[in-house]
Amino acid sequence: MAVPIRTAVAALCAALAATLVTTGPARAEQDVGSSDHTWSLSAAAHAPRARISLDDTTGTLSVAVSRGGRTVIEPSPVGIVTEQADLSKDLRFLHRKDRLIDERYRMKSGKRLDRRVRMNETRLSFATSSGARLDLVVRASSDGIAYRYVLPAGYGDVLGETSAFNLPPDASAWLGTYRVDNEGQFNQYTAATAPTGAYSPQALFATDGGYTLLAESDLTGTYSGARLAHDQGTGTYRIKLADDRVHTDGPLATPWRAMVTGDLATVTRSTFTDDLAPASKVADPSWIRPGTVLWTWLAGGREAGQSLTAQKAFVDYAAKRNWPYEAVDAGWYFKTDEWDTTDPNWQTNSWMPELVDYARAKGVGIIVWIHQRDLDTPEERAQWLPTLERWGVKGVKIDFMNSEAQPMLQWYDAILKETAAHHLVIDFHGSTIPKGIQRTWPQVMTLEGVAGEEKRTNTAAHLTTLPFTRNVIGSMDFTPGAFQRVGLRPNTDAAETGLAVVYESGLQMFAGTPESYDARPLARAFYDQLPAAWDDTRLLAGQPGQEAVLARRSGDRWFLGGVYAGAAHSAEVPLTIGPGRWLVETVRDDTDGLVQDRQVLRGGDTLGVGVAANGGFAAIACPWRPGITTCYR
Repeated sequence: MAVPIRTAVAALCAALAATLVTTGPARAEQDVGSSDHTWSLSAAAHAPRARISLDDTTGTLSVAVSRGGRTVIEPSPVGIVTEQADLSKDLRFLHRKDRLIDERYRMKSGKRLDRRVRMNETRLSFATSSGARLDLVVRASSDGIAYRYVLPAGYGDVLGETSAFNLPPDASAWLGTYRVDNEGQFNQYTAATAPTGAYSPQALFATDGGYTLLAESDLTGTYSGARLAHDQGTGTYRIKLADDRVHTDGPLATPWRAMVTGDLATVTRSTFTDDLAPASKVADPSWIRPGTVLWTWLAGGREAGQSLTAQKAFVDYAAKRNWPYEAVDAGWYFKTDEWDTTDPNWQTNSWMPELVDYARAKGVGIIVWIHQRDLDTPEERAQWLPTLERWGVKGVKIDFMNSEAQPMLQWYDAILKETAAHHLVIDFHGSTIPKGIQRTWPQVMTLEGVAGEEKRTNTAAHLTTLPFTRNVIGSMDFTPGAFQRVGLRPNTDAAETGLAVVYESGLQMFAGTPESYDARPLARAFYDQLPAAWDDTRLLAGQPGQEAVLARRSGDRWFLGGVYAGAAHSAEVPLTIGPGRWLVETVRDDTDGLVQDRQVLRGGDTLGVGVAANGGFAAIACPWRPGITTCYR
């Protein structure tokens, strides 16, 4: 039957409109049929959609987010208050400006090295009756919505934001209690039943529109870090800044308030917070090298850090395993105020140069721990950083910042610039969380900001939640591999092996002892194969608090890691790593320890793995052809 011309024309127009939303220039469509001003913005027809509304009666702004016509974030207040202007009410619309953001960039670490960014942006300008100006900049991508405030100079210090996120009260929520070191455990609630208190800004919610991870990006010393404030009984999570007053002496662009949105696989592999961040400030990053690390703190403690002999033995082990780094933790130096730093030869008090030379000869780079208090002034940094570079140290693990207040963020700004100048990669501990920092400063290989292997309060449920919360937004120094801590960790040896894949970190610090590795040769051999930079990342199976199975690709090999909470069972994992035949070598738990299985499967088949209680697995998959018997090289 012939299609009526009117119907065909309507269908063609609809198709053209969808194409424009997907590939055309940025557009903020203004809705009609309302007395208020309302605009909507998305990157594609089925992508998350932001709806920005101005109530013409009160002059207040709100942002709502939907996906596929279903609610993600209910209308939520936006606004900022300064000494000179309340930019949260009595606003009137002035004009808008739209643009398309289309960028490519390459990372040194992360879920994948090559990145493509396509976002639509709208900039909505408002003014109060007294003439105070506010620009609300909103961006939409295929995996998220974000907004920030832009203010001209002259409005004085920021006193706070009225920003909040209104979630459906019955939305499932995975929240970490806020701590200054960002090491709170993640627990499951509903949005309304979570206890009154402060929570990490990286909060995950499940709504009718899918999963949404709240996050922050482009946080610098021009502003203050955020946490979420919640009152039990509501679905509202308010932005509370670390400072009661944020000093500003010029124009201000606040950090991005980001909502990473999609199905669980989309959220897990998202790079949205990196995509929002400024481009790299390191002109030549060729010296930056991710890698696996033999970490000596849980392996030997302070005593090992005080012993050159012990550290040489650790270097020998790393060299034997072809692990590119060894990390010397606390104990290798006295506080600088106990040294006569006016003596030009003050550095000779340390045996570190001898260790660095010894390690270099064996192809191992040295990373050293140092307390933030010994780098907190320009003078101290001018003593330490050039010295470490001259010795040949490859990186620094800086510890105990324990603050996201503006003065500490200004310290971050300084140390980032200076470590780049002295060619030192960084591992931040007791720290903030990534928030786009690794795109702008690629020498930042990893950050703690997590209740990691050192914590004795971890649960298997917490371990299976981290891939969907903390690790979504950037590298995470959980320090897996502490096989010797039997009884102090909640998981099995196979799960502990798999954590090195489940958790991404540009410096993957192995926390075990050489003896514990040698007692588990299958885990040790798997670690020998493990890269620390990835070409791609996929979620194969997952449910926060229950299971997390991730696949990460390096070249033509996929590395798989699975962790589970709960009873022993037979896990079935979709092998969605591409077409063709794959040789899959799996390390799993058995009654007598770790065992390895080999099988040939087709892409899309189901990988069956027997999983112990609170257990898991680790695997390598490589393209199979006749004659291939192992993926190990």
